[in-house]
Amino acid sequence: MSLGTIVQIAQIVAPTVVASGVLIGIVQLREFQRQRREVAAVELVNSFRNAEFNHALRLVWALPETLTAADLRRAGAEVEDAAVLIGTTCESVGVLVFRRVVPLQLLDELMGDAIVRFWAKLEPWVTELRREQGRDSVFEWFQWLAERLAERERRTTGGAYVKHRSWSG
Repeated sequence: MSLGTIVQIAQIVAPTVVASGVLIGIVQLREFQRQRREVAAVELVNSFRNAEFNHALRLVWALPETLTAADLRRAGAEVEDAAVLIGTTCESVGVLVFRRVVPLQLLDELMGDAIVRFWAKLEPWVTELRREQGRDSVFEWFQWLAERLAERERRTTGGAYVKHRSWSG
C-alpha cells in the first residue's frame, strides 16, 4: 500500500472518528446531567427526611392560617427557628428548581402541597422581615417556588391516590 493510499484512507476515516467522538461526548454529557438531577433529587428527599426538619414541619404546620409576624414571634424562638429552617430549605430548593437541577414536577409530588401551605402561613412573617431588613430578597426563592407550585395545584385535582389509581407497575 502506498503512502498516497494511506493518506486518502486517513482523510476518509478522520471525519468519521471526529464525528463519533463528538457524538459520544454529547451522549456522556446528557448522561452526566441525568445523573446530576437524580443525585439532586435524592439529596432533596433527604433534606426533608431528618428529625430537625420534621420537628420544624410539625411546629409550623400547627400554626394558625391567620398568623401575623408578631404572633409567630410571640410563639417563641423555637417556632421562629422552625420558620427559618423551613424558609431556608425552601429557598435552596427554589433555586435548584429554577436552575432546573430538580424538576418542579418531582418537587410537587414530594412536598408541593406542604410548601404552598407553609408559604401561606409564613408570608406575613416574611413580609415583616423584608420590611425590617429593607430587602425584598428575603426568602424570594421560597415565595417564587410556592407561587409556581400553587399554579400547578390549580391545574390538578385530587391526590396521587386519585390521579394515578389506574397505574400498574
